Amino acid sequence: VVLWLCLGCAWAAPLSPWCLSAQLRRPGDFVLGGLFPFGKDTLNLAARSEPTLLLCDRLFTDGLIWALAMRFAIEQINNSSWLLPGVTLGYDMCDTCFEPLVALQPSLLFLTRNGTRAIGVLCDYSEYQPRVTAVIGPHKSDLCLLTAKLFSSFLIPQVSYGASSEALSNTELYPSFYRTVPSDKNLVEAVVLLLNHFGWNWVATVASDDEYGRGAQELFLSMAGTNSICIAFEGLIPTELAEPDASKQLENTIKLINSTKVNVIVLFAHSVPAQALLQHSLAMGLGKKVWLGSEAWLLSDIATSVPNIQSVGTVLGFVMRTGTVPGFQEFVAELFSSVAQEEFCRHSRELSGLEDTEVLDTHCRQCGNVTLRDIWPMLGVTPVQPVHVAVYSVAHALHRALGCTSKGCPKTPVRSWQLLHFMNTLPFEVNGQSFRFDQSHGTNTGYKLILWAWRDGTVTYLPVGDYDQSLYVRTSQIQFHTPDKKEPTSECFRRCQPGQFRRIKGFNLCCYDCTDCSENTFWSSTDSTSCSPCPQHQWAPTRSTRCHDRAERFLSWDEPLAVALLTLVALTAALSCGAALLFLQHLQSPLVQLAGGARSLLALLWLLLQSLSCCLHVGRPSAALCPLQQLCYALCLNGCLSSLLPKALEITLVTEFPRCAPRLLRWVTHGRAWLVVAMSILTQVLLCWCHLHLGPDYLVADYESLPREVLLVCGTQSWAAFALLHGYNSCLAFVCFLCTFMVQTPGRRYNVARGITFATFIYFIIWIFFLVIFATLRTVLRAVTQICTILATTLGILGSYFVPKCYILVFRPDLNTRDYCQNLSEEQPEEDRQ
Repeated sequence: VVLWLCLGCAWAAPLSPWCLSAQLRRPGDFVLGGLFPFGKDTLNLAARSEPTLLLCDRLFTDGLIWALAMRFAIEQINNSSWLLPGVTLGYDMCDTCFEPLVALQPSLLFLTRNGTRAIGVLCDYSEYQPRVTAVIGPHKSDLCLLTAKLFSSFLIPQVSYGASSEALSNTELYPSFYRTVPSDKNLVEAVVLLLNHFGWNWVATVASDDEYGRGAQELFLSMAGTNSICIAFEGLIPTELAEPDASKQLENTIKLINSTKVNVIVLFAHSVPAQALLQHSLAMGLGKKVWLGSEAWLLSDIATSVPNIQSVGTVLGFVMRTGTVPGFQEFVAELFSSVAQEEFCRHSRELSGLEDTEVLDTHCRQCGNVTLRDIWPMLGVTPVQPVHVAVYSVAHALHRALGCTSKGCPKTPVRSWQLLHFMNTLPFEVNGQSFRFDQSHGTNTGYKLILWAWRDGTVTYLPVGDYDQSLYVRTSQIQFHTPDKKEPTSECFRRCQPGQFRRIKGFNLCCYDCTDCSENTFWSSTDSTSCSPCPQHQWAPTRSTRCHDRAERFLSWDEPLAVALLTLVALTAALSCGAALLFLQHLQSPLVQLAGGARSLLALLWLLLQSLSCCLHVGRPSAALCPLQQLCYALCLNGCLSSLLPKALEITLVTEFPRCAPRLLRWVTHGRAWLVVAMSILTQVLLCWCHLHLGPDYLVADYESLPREVLLVCGTQSWAAFALLHGYNSCLAFVCFLCTFMVQTPGRRYNVARGITFATFIYFIIWIFFLVIFATLRTVLRAVTQICTILATTLGILGSYFVPKCYILVFRPDLNTRDYCQNLSEEQPEEDRQ
């Protein structure tokens, strides 16, 4: 009776002349519909002396085995005294031919009202009784996406034994769809964990251009991105190999994979597209790779039948963890032994005659040639437990819906939609193993990791690991294709060391070089594509993993440069003191009186204070100290220039304005000269007060000038206030310069004007360089610049005005006479008389 499944099959023209459409019906109290694949270019028959099938293709064999498994389960249930006692299950099996349109025809047949060929179009299907109570199958995801919409509209339970697409987990779109296999989401999670286990982060992924391949690849791409796995290439391969562009598309895929230089390829495809890809990779010399696959092609003898397939590399993949179905192989053997009996054939012809000839009526001419020898090798490979569990899930739901007891089941009608509640909520047991549909109506039984192991040209599926929420791999049992039998590397990048970040190279964001973190940046995490900058108050060396606190940088007292400058300050102060003492000793001498007398002592005192003001620029600056630096320098310099101003005015009045001199000289000589000095100093004091209110210097913490230290300097807040403060001294120096640079002194007389001229000229030269350097310098040398400017100005005035006079006082006292050092104001009346 079993092989009547083939004897009653049909050529399903005009859909496909090679598509076998088979139907087998057995009545019962409740009928289960079955959708199994038997055809579509799968039979390769040749004449032999014996009427046997030369090559029973895997696709045909699987479909036949699954159909036999459904019948075996139904017969077990019918013979059971505890599951559905007193109730008989029937079946109505049809061929899908792996074609959506072909699968649609029997699906519509299943939806017809029981006993008729019509489908009722109703608003309420609560009392509707279709031809079948539930549907087992089909196997492929794309077929289930089509049929599940039909059966969900009528709320007829549909339990697939092979559809794994994640799209079918949407219980809102497919409320009556169930499956006894894990979804692709679980498979992809296992693949990602395997890639991470071996450190493979540079892979290619190829999928068949169907619902299974596209869905699995999409899930893999989304999970790979969140697990630091980079995709070098993603592509689709055709499922219809007879199409004109199929071969060209496969060749392009191999070329693109070869250009990426990956060592790992993840392949989501069914057996025929997978076989074509593997065949082209060998023909085009792709080289040995690690191929990661799924049960859709790993267990298929179609893929292993490729010539020289051993040279493809290492083949790893996950297959469902399924148990055995006790007694199934014996059932198949007994069934095939009955084929030769006349009673079997007579009963088969009787059932064929009872079948409605208008429903899927044609005859399969080849199926009768199938023998036990043809399908026996596949009985231990083809997973039949999912079909077995699918039938039992419906039977257990019927058991609960009918309210069966150990004595029997009530003869009450049960609608298909009434089974859904019991299938959703309660677990069921099959052969001592418990099963339960989860929230997405699937059963996650876990996976086995298998390896293609070749022995004498024959493939053996060697278990090397397991996956059930977590991955366990027996790495020592895996012999890779590499010379040392160790796992190959598949990385676009190398692991960056601490203190290095990823620098993207090329157009692929997953390819990068490891680059050291620069100064003042640090490495924050292993996945960082840049180094994090240190906080402003910290620094970091090159290739650092942490930041360090900055040290304060300023011109400290113990620095060699500071010691050298302070030594020069001390010498300058000593020179000022020595000159002052010498002038004080010869205060009434003609030369000292010519130089200004007591006002010269005042000028030397201001120069002494000016040289000592350099100490304000050494040591840690503060907010209170910064404003004093410029004020002290400006005020001390003003005191010196103010002391020289009366002498310069006196000289210019006598030499340039002789007629006005008698009347104006009293304002710049003797006691009134002190009034000029006092007024000039008071003016500078007022300007210092304005400087404090307009924009005094302030403490600046400079974090940019030095890489490892914070530079503490006194910054200029307002350049206008700075110009106002020092501009007055420049005006005094300019007046003194104008009053003295053209003065001619009679022969054999001391030219006191030349000292003032050179002193002010040196001052201007120093300040030109000082302003340029001071405005641009932002390092600790800014304080050095100010000290050098102060010392240069002080030494310039001392050297040009006071040192020559000290030389005469010490070494040429013979020149310190009234004739040689006579004041111009005293000499002028005599010249007028002449």
